[in-house]
Amino acid sequence: MTCIAGVLAFKQVALGPLAVEAGIFAFLMLVVISSTVAQTHGQKTANRLVLFGFVPLAVSVMLIALVLSLPPSDKMPPENLTAFETVLSQTPRIMLAGPIAYGVSLLLNVKIFDALRGAAGDSGTGVMIRGAIASALSQSVDTLIFITVAFYGEFPIGSLLAGQMLAKIVLSAILVPPLIILLVKLAKRLDEPPAVTG
Repeated sequence: MTCIAGVLAFKQVALGPLAVEAGIFAFLMLVVISSTVAQTHGQKTANRLVLFGFVPLAVSVMLIALVLSLPPSDKMPPENLTAFETVLSQTPRIMLAGPIAYGVSLLLNVKIFDALRGAAGDSGTGVMIRGAIASALSQSVDTLIFITVAFYGEFPIGSLLAGQMLAKIVLSAILVPPLIILLVKLAKRLDEPPAVTG
């Protein structure tokens, strides 16, 4: 998810009246996964998972830099090369913004999700409420960090910030809670010892 989010972000999709970058779907899945791990294995394990996400992110950045530095084959159609370079030749500010926003927002998501455990509880409804609140808040912070670091001073960012935050809050309320419940149930089923037959 950490690696594909940057690629998906190059397409803007229409969600009703909002145009949002498609990378938000990968980031919402990261929220679902980190919340599920926090629910099933605790905050410490979820934080370790988030930190481990920097490994594939760093490796992918190095591989992209390597591939971009290699000369293209003369058999590669020019339009394909242009498209490849457009998607993968991100500006240094975007390359910096992604990991910062990822780390801060997902660690914040885990912290909020776990902190609300006492207030909302561990029932299905409680987990869904905690997931929606943690996701909405952490993804708003993610948007604020990413768009500010990547684009501040390049063009007016107010409408982009507002649109992205609104989309993430709505999707956090609609998609994230049921997906967390689904993955928590799946995790519990996988953790059950096999039935003894005899």
